[in-house]
Amino acid sequence: MANNRNVEFPFQGKYLKYAMILFVLLIFSMILSKTTLITIPAGHKGVIFKRFAGGIDKEHIFDQGFQIIAPWNDLIIYDVRINEGSEEMDVLSKNGLNIYVDLSYRYMPIAEQIGSLHDEIGIDYVDRIIIPEIRSATREVIGKYLPEELYSTKREAIQDEIFEETKKSIGEKFIYLDAILIREVRLPENLKAAIEQKLQEEQLSFQYEFKLDRERKEAERKIIEAQAKADANRILNASLSDNILMDKGIEATLELAKSPNAKIVIIGSGDKGLPLIINQ
Repeated sequence: MANNRNVEFPFQGKYLKYAMILFVLLIFSMILSKTTLITIPAGHKGVIFKRFAGGIDKEHIFDQGFQIIAPWNDLIIYDVRINEGSEEMDVLSKNGLNIYVDLSYRYMPIAEQIGSLHDEIGIDYVDRIIIPEIRSATREVIGKYLPEELYSTKREAIQDEIFEETKKSIGEKFIYLDAILIREVRLPENLKAAIEQKLQEEQLSFQYEFKLDRERKEAERKIIEAQAKADANRILNASLSDNILMDKGIEATLELAKSPNAKIVIIGSGDKGLPLIINQ
């Protein structure tokens, strides 16, 4: 038994050495595969942070596809497609009433400037820039209008004004704002009912005025038509004389006499001495 405990394996140290080398190579390859061999997905771009060479490289933007990066550097990937977000908030109107507004917005980072965006703001630019600016512009704009204007007549104009104000402020932050849309406006129930009643009354008033205007125009048309007929009759009566009427009667009698139908003509009879024609 003592001899068994003293048995030595001549290849044990050699195999252990190779196993350690393979283990180190495996660990090294895993590190390289995650840090130096990077694929940028479609619709994304990357900016590199050089740990030992000045930090963010603002000039070189990495496009989508396979990229090789030194393991001591970091590649920060940005989604440069148009994205959509939403924001719900309570704001005060011009008369101090509380209004609930639900907004949606479309945005994207300016692809060629993601280096500056990452250096000055960071990858959380939506929470740090876009949302605060939208909130500020919304409060400022809606504070200039009455609730009924936001609820009905000027909703689109208010939406455009919020968009322009926000776009101007974030345009200097390397972000492109595509649109801001008001999805929902919610007022207190009593105020909402009052506005809807007012709008309904205005619609009925408009319909009544339209009907009155139509009837007024129809009456004017009839008056003009009657006046035209009266003027025509007056002119016609002024131009007619006994000789003209007799001449017209003679012409009509001659035309009737040419008809092939059987008739009796009495000469010298009738009013004004015109012939009388009696059909059989």
